[in-house]
Amino acid sequence: MIKLPFLRGVLLSLINILAITSTHAQAQSQMFEPGRGRFQIGAGYQYQHYNELGQRFHDHGVNADFSVHVFDLVTGASSRLSLAAEGTGVFGFGHTTPNVDAKSYFVGGGPHVSLQNRSFIEPWIHVLPGWQQFRFTQGGILTTNSAFGFMAGGGLAFSLARHAYWRVQADYIGTHFQHTVQSNYSVGSGLIIYF
Repeated sequence: MIKLPFLRGVLLSLINILAITSTHAQAQSQMFEPGRGRFQIGAGYQYQHYNELGQRFHDHGVNADFSVHVFDLVTGASSRLSLAAEGTGVFGFGHTTPNVDAKSYFVGGGPHVSLQNRSFIEPWIHVLPGWQQFRFTQGGILTTNSAFGFMAGGGLAFSLARHAYWRVQADYIGTHFQHTVQSNYSVGSGLIIYF
């Protein structure tokens, strides 16, 4: 299994991206410079629906993510289309059927594009390739299964204060078990802090 080497590689890549882009972003002059900061941390609730390994179930869970501003794709006097590097982890702990008790875990990283402006609402999208794991507590064939996965989606961030936003999001979750791609989805909400 490639769990530890893969995760180590993803983590080292994110650290390198963060170091390089932080230095580049600080050196770049911007027409539109929000006072909320270049780094973002977030945490919240996530509902995930899965149809995996012959089982249909959903998880209630938590997500946590970290983003750093890379550069602006388009900059104007009142707004900018901004690119960030995002790393995220989603931990699912619920189940819905009496015969399936499943836990899920996803960790990934990739681009996060947002339309930053001075208004109350900020739309954004992201694409996060990574690693998906399911742990079924029933035993037998369905024990712990890991494979490539990705999340792709977006949402809206609503301004609460200068450095705090409330986000809502929806994601397509793709997984690759048993030589096929499975389609799943999630919706969530949580708090974002900029610094």
